[in-house]
Amino acid sequence: MPNIKSAKKRVKVIETKTLRNKMIKSDLKTAIKKAESAVANNDADKADVVKAAIRKVDMACTKGIMHKNKAARKKSQLAKSLNA
Repeated sequence: MPNIKSAKKRVKVIETKTLRNKMIKSDLKTAIKKAESAVANNDADKADVVKAAIRKVDMACTKGIMHKNKAARKKSQLAKSLNA
Protein backbone atom coordinates (compact mmCIF):
# COMPACT_ATOMS: atom_id res chain seq x y z
CA MET A 1 0.00 0.00 0.00
CA PRO A 2 1.42 3.41 -0.92
CA ASN A 3 2.36 5.94 1.77
CA ILE A 4 2.67 9.04 -0.39
CA LYS A 5 -0.50 11.05 -0.98
CA SER A 6 -0.06 11.29 -4.77
CA ALA A 7 0.56 7.52 -5.00
CA LYS A 8 -2.66 6.87 -3.03
CA LYS A 9 -4.55 9.07 -5.48
CA ARG A 10 -3.01 7.23 -8.46
CA VAL A 11 -4.29 3.93 -7.04
CA LYS A 12 -7.84 5.33 -6.87
CA VAL A 13 -7.63 6.82 -10.37
CA ILE A 14 -6.26 3.60 -11.85
CA GLU A 15 -9.07 1.56 -10.26
CA THR A 16 -11.66 3.88 -11.79
CA LYS A 17 -10.05 3.78 -15.23
CA THR A 18 -9.68 -0.01 -15.07
CA LEU A 19 -13.39 -0.43 -14.40
CA ARG A 20 -14.26 1.91 -17.28
CA ASN A 21 -11.93 0.08 -19.66
CA LYS A 22 -13.33 -3.31 -18.62
CA MET A 23 -16.87 -2.08 -19.26
CA ILE A 24 -16.01 -0.82 -22.74
CA LYS A 25 -14.05 -3.99 -23.64
CA SER A 26 -16.88 -6.23 -22.46
CA ASP A 27 -19.46 -4.21 -24.41
CA LEU A 28 -17.24 -4.37 -27.49
CA LYS A 29 -16.78 -8.13 -27.31
CA THR A 30 -20.52 -8.66 -26.88
CA ALA A 31 -21.32 -6.45 -29.88
CA ILE A 32 -18.78 -8.26 -32.07
CA LYS A 33 -20.10 -11.69 -31.05
CA LYS A 34 -23.69 -10.58 -31.79
CA ALA A 35 -22.63 -9.25 -35.20
CA GLU A 36 -20.75 -12.44 -36.12
CA SER A 37 -23.66 -14.66 -35.08
CA ALA A 38 -26.17 -12.47 -36.94
CA VAL A 39 -24.11 -12.73 -40.13
CA ALA A 40 -23.62 -16.49 -39.66
CA ASN A 41 -27.35 -17.08 -39.10
CA ASN A 42 -28.30 -14.65 -41.91
CA ASP A 43 -30.65 -12.68 -39.65
CA ALA A 44 -32.90 -10.00 -41.09
CA ASP A 45 -31.33 -7.22 -38.99
CA LYS A 46 -27.71 -8.23 -39.58
CA ALA A 47 -26.80 -4.90 -41.21
CA ASP A 48 -27.97 -2.95 -38.16
CA VAL A 49 -26.14 -5.27 -35.77
CA VAL A 50 -22.90 -4.98 -37.75
CA LYS A 51 -23.30 -1.20 -37.89
CA ALA A 52 -23.69 -1.11 -34.09
CA ALA A 53 -20.59 -3.29 -33.66
CA ILE A 54 -18.56 -0.99 -35.92
CA ARG A 55 -19.71 1.97 -33.80
CA LYS A 56 -18.47 0.15 -30.66
CA VAL A 57 -15.11 -0.53 -32.34
CA ASP A 58 -14.78 3.16 -33.20
CA MET A 59 -15.61 4.13 -29.62
CA ALA A 60 -13.00 1.72 -28.21
CA CYS A 61 -10.42 3.17 -30.60
CA THR A 62 -11.31 6.73 -29.60
CA LYS A 63 -11.02 5.90 -25.89
CA GLY A 64 -7.57 4.37 -26.43
CA ILE A 65 -8.62 0.83 -25.59
CA MET A 66 -7.95 -0.52 -29.07
CA HIS A 67 -5.14 0.46 -31.44
CA LYS A 68 -6.29 2.32 -34.55
CA ASN A 69 -4.92 -0.34 -36.92
CA LYS A 70 -6.64 -3.14 -35.01
CA ALA A 71 -9.88 -1.14 -35.08
CA ALA A 72 -9.58 -0.64 -38.84
CA ARG A 73 -8.87 -4.35 -39.34
CA LYS A 74 -11.86 -5.39 -37.19
CA LYS A 75 -14.19 -3.00 -39.01
CA SER A 76 -12.96 -4.32 -42.35
CA GLN A 77 -13.53 -7.93 -41.26
CA LEU A 78 -17.07 -7.13 -40.10
CA ALA A 79 -17.91 -5.33 -43.35
CA LYS A 80 -16.39 -8.12 -45.42
CA SER A 81 -18.40 -10.79 -43.60
CA LEU A 82 -21.58 -8.74 -44.04
CA ASN A 83 -21.05 -8.29 -47.78
CA ALA A 84 -19.99 -11.90 -48.41
